[in-house]
Amino acid sequence: MFVSYRGSVFGLIGWQWRYLLFFTLTSVTIVLLTKSPPLELRGHLNLPGLPLGVIGGAIGIFVSFRTNSAYDRWWEGRRLWGALVNSSRHWASQVLTYTSPAGETPSELQRRLVERHIGYVHMLRALLRRQAFAEDRDVVRFIPTAELEALRHSTNPTSALLHLQMSDLMVELRQGRLDLLHQQLLDQTLRDLLEVQGGCERIKNTPFPRMYGFIAERLILAFSLLLPMGMAAELGWTTVPMSLLVCSGFLLISEVGRVLEDPFTMFWPALPLSALSTTIELNLRERLGETDLPALPVPNQKGILM
Repeated sequence: MFVSYRGSVFGLIGWQWRYLLFFTLTSVTIVLLTKSPPLELRGHLNLPGLPLGVIGGAIGIFVSFRTNSAYDRWWEGRRLWGALVNSSRHWASQVLTYTSPAGETPSELQRRLVERHIGYVHMLRALLRRQAFAEDRDVVRFIPTAELEALRHSTNPTSALLHLQMSDLMVELRQGRLDLLHQQLLDQTLRDLLEVQGGCERIKNTPFPRMYGFIAERLILAFSLLLPMGMAAELGWTTVPMSLLVCSGFLLISEVGRVLEDPFTMFWPALPLSALSTTIELNLRERLGETDLPALPVPNQKGILM
């Protein structure tokens, strides 16, 4: 995620140079043709401004709608991970106070429930990014080898991990070491975690309608052919930078929507899942009484937090 964008215009050019080159060549060609048009093109290279203005306004609305819709997906993902942070902190506090013995030193059960949850968060992060969770060093640190091997064959490893949490709690309840009310509260927290996980999976597994991107791209390309025809006769060579500026604006708005469609990738504008999962880990390890903890994640030199 861009915490503070420290890029440059050259970076944008390098990102979309093919389209920018197309816009430039198109406008240059139109300007050259208007200066000495072939007979068969006379009268066809000078378009009125009104229809071009209407078309440009329609394209602006269309690409803005797509970008706003994609941002809604991105922001919903951030809200879900914000809820995950809060539920994780609450889970640790519940485990350390509801389960017995509730002393200064966490019991084996308490430590297992909290550390398994840290592994759950890292596993969810890896799965959302389509990474191999069993090879993730953070997952391996907190999930026992036997459990990890069993999870390899699960259709939903994170849900299976929460099932293990519930199984441990039910053992405590049946043996009288956990109050029924406390078990119900812990069950509600696990349900909240499943709600967060389900919301993230819905965003990840439901692609943004591809037709939006396809139509937006074709409309921008068509407009880059028409716009110079409405300016070349009056502006001359000034048409080239003006056309490039307008078409590039439409293109970049559309591309912002494209990169925000999936907030759970490793591309720079995506959500900082690594930083969020590491923050949860540090918060929960602190609840366990650990003091030798690394610093909280910070943006890199480019202002990017992943």
